[in-house]
Amino acid sequence: MADQNFFQTARPLSLKEISSATKAEIFKGSDASYTVSDVAPLDKAGPKDLSFFDNVKYKEQFLVTKAGACLVSPAMAALAPKGVNLLVSKSPYKAYALAAQMFYPEARPAGSVSARASIHPSAKLGKGCVIEDGVVIAEGVQLGDGCWIEPNAVISRNVKIGAQGRVGANASISHALIGDHVRIYPGARIGQDGFGLAIDPAGHVKVPQLGRVIIEDHVEIGANTTVDRGSGPDTVIGQGTWIDNLVQIAHNVKIGKGCIIVAQVGIAGSTVIEDYVAMGGQAGIAGHLRVGKGAQIAAQSGVIQDVPAGEAQMGYPSMPLRQFLRQAALLKRLIKKEKAP
Repeated sequence: MADQNFFQTARPLSLKEISSATKAEIFKGSDASYTVSDVAPLDKAGPKDLSFFDNVKYKEQFLVTKAGACLVSPAMAALAPKGVNLLVSKSPYKAYALAAQMFYPEARPAGSVSARASIHPSAKLGKGCVIEDGVVIAEGVQLGDGCWIEPNAVISRNVKIGAQGRVGANASISHALIGDHVRIYPGARIGQDGFGLAIDPAGHVKVPQLGRVIIEDHVEIGANTTVDRGSGPDTVIGQGTWIDNLVQIAHNVKIGKGCIIVAQVGIAGSTVIEDYVAMGGQAGIAGHLRVGKGAQIAAQSGVIQDVPAGEAQMGYPSMPLRQFLRQAALLKRLIKKEKAP
C-alpha cells in the first residue's frame, strides 16, 4: 500500500472510467458503476481497491483475493473469486499501470523560478517552467514549455531541452540537444568527455571530444547514468528508449528507438544498438559492434561480436540462448559423471 506521507491518491474511480482509460473490458456480471479508491497487491487489497493478476506465480493469491476489482487476462477471468469485479485485458499489467497513473498522477509544483537559481540573461525559458533552488543555467540554454529543473542541476552552455522535460536533482548536462518529454533522473551526467585517448608509453594523449549527445523524444535516463558525448560523430539515444540507473554509454554510441537498458549495463564506444533491443542488468557490450533490431541480451552477458536481429543471447562470451543452455546442461552432466564412483 502506498504511504500517504509520500503519495496522495486522486478521487475514487468507477470501473467504467478505468475501462475507458485502459481499454480493458468490463467482464460479464461486473458492475460498471462500482468505484474503487486505490490500487493494491492481490494479498493486501480490500473491497475498495483495484488489483491485477498477470503472473501465474500469484494464482493462489488471486483465488482468495479480497479486492473489489481486478484486472486480468481473458484466460484467467473464470478463476476469480465470487464478488470480485473484473476488467479483462490482453495486457493486465499495462492496464494496471495506466489505472495506477489515474490514482497517482505525478505531483508537480506550479511554474516558478527560484530566486536562489543562477540563470544567465541569455537563457530562454519556455512558459510554465519550474526552476528550483541551486540550479545553474548557463548562457544560450533553451528550455521548452513546462520544463522542470530540480535542485542543484547544472545545464551548461547552449544546451537545448524540449517541452515538458524534467531534469533531476544534481544532474549535469552539457553539449546536448534533447527532445520533448525527456526525463533525466537525479545525478545523471549527460555530455561529458568521452574516454578518448591515443595510447603512448611516453604519456597518453587526450583526443578532443567534439561531438554532441542527441536525445530524442520520450526518453528516460536513470539516476547516476552517464552518457558521453561523441568524439566527432554524435552519441544518439532514440525515441522512447528507457535507460535504468548506473548505465554507462560511451562516445559515438547509437541507440535506436524503444530500447530497454537495465541497470549497470556498459556499452563501449561506437557500438550501434538497433530498435527495440533489451539488455539485462550488468551486460557488457564491446565497442564497434552492432546489436540487431529486437535482440535480447541476458543479464551479465558479455557481447564481443555482432548480434543478429531478433536473437536472444546469454553468457560470456555471449552466444545464442539455446546454445548456452545446451552447454550448461552438458557441463552439469559431465560434473555428475566425474563425481560418480
